[in-house]
Amino acid sequence: MKPARPTVADLAAYDEIIDVRTPAEFAEDHIPGAINCPVLDNEQRIQVGTIYKQVSPFEAKKIGAALVSENIAKHLKERFLDRPKTWKPLIYCWRGGDRSGSMTTVFKAIGWRAGQLDGGYKAWRSHVIATLEARPQEFRFIVICGATGNAKTRILQAIGELGEQILDLENLANHKGSVLGVLPDSPQPSQKGFETNLMLAMAALDPARPVYVEAESRKIGNLHVPEAMIARIRSGECVAVEATLDARVAFLLKDYDYFLTRPEFLGDRLDVLRSLQSRETMARWQQLIVDADWPTLVRELLELHYDPLYRRSQDHNYAGIQDSGNFSTDDLSEDGIKRLAAAIVHSRTAQIA
Repeated sequence: MKPARPTVADLAAYDEIIDVRTPAEFAEDHIPGAINCPVLDNEQRIQVGTIYKQVSPFEAKKIGAALVSENIAKHLKERFLDRPKTWKPLIYCWRGGDRSGSMTTVFKAIGWRAGQLDGGYKAWRSHVIATLEARPQEFRFIVICGATGNAKTRILQAIGELGEQILDLENLANHKGSVLGVLPDSPQPSQKGFETNLMLAMAALDPARPVYVEAESRKIGNLHVPEAMIARIRSGECVAVEATLDARVAFLLKDYDYFLTRPEFLGDRLDVLRSLQSRETMARWQQLIVDADWPTLVRELLELHYDPLYRRSQDHNYAGIQDSGNFSTDDLSEDGIKRLAAAIVHSRTAQIA
């Protein structure tokens, strides 16, 4: 009887985790801490797959075996010759099949205590999905609400600096959450990568203490917040930040200052709103970009697009918004944000006491 293969529960028992899938597969998502040593690169996997379909599985296996052997030898010489005899690596591929099996066989023949992950990456992915379904129910969320421009993310981060637990979904998604939330030259992670990082972020949180989070929609840019997570957040306690319009405009001009140096990029992003705004409004906004009249543009975007959208979505999505504590301010400077964060934390602490 063959000994049972290691599972996702055994990851910590290994000295190193080796992902032998292609660089493209690895880039989409991988087990945290794994290193990528592909036994077939992106082009080679396509080549073998094409031969498998168009010629025969036998011919594909011959070519594949030759390529896999060459790549394992290369990795062995370039990356692993200094590993001691006691080294214990865990190796995985997509499903725990031939690719990881080939490297595991070679490493075991050398004398290393190599393990082949049962189920491969698919087992890891199933673990992530199951965890994201169950784990959010363990937390009590305090939700920072407020219309666009109320510095919710900055307030959340300032709350974290005070020693409170936070879950910064926009940071994990690498996006500011609105139609203009895309960060230039800084792509979002894949959906799978986002979910892996979200699971890791939750693993660091203590369910016995409250977790502060920003009110979000189901999508942050191109990424979907897992259903169990968004449902749990929307049932949380709400605190609403209400800054004056002038303070919000001033904050956004500073927080989105990269748009001011890339007007064409801003104009392209605004085109997404064509189905929601009149031709006249869109033409006026594009002219304001040409004129570099940023304060007027930001004010109109808030009044005509973001604020009406916020009123519709928050009342519908966040049950606790009507009973939330309100924090009003005319100062969203760095110091003003710190004062707001301290006031919010103090109010929650006083309630618990």
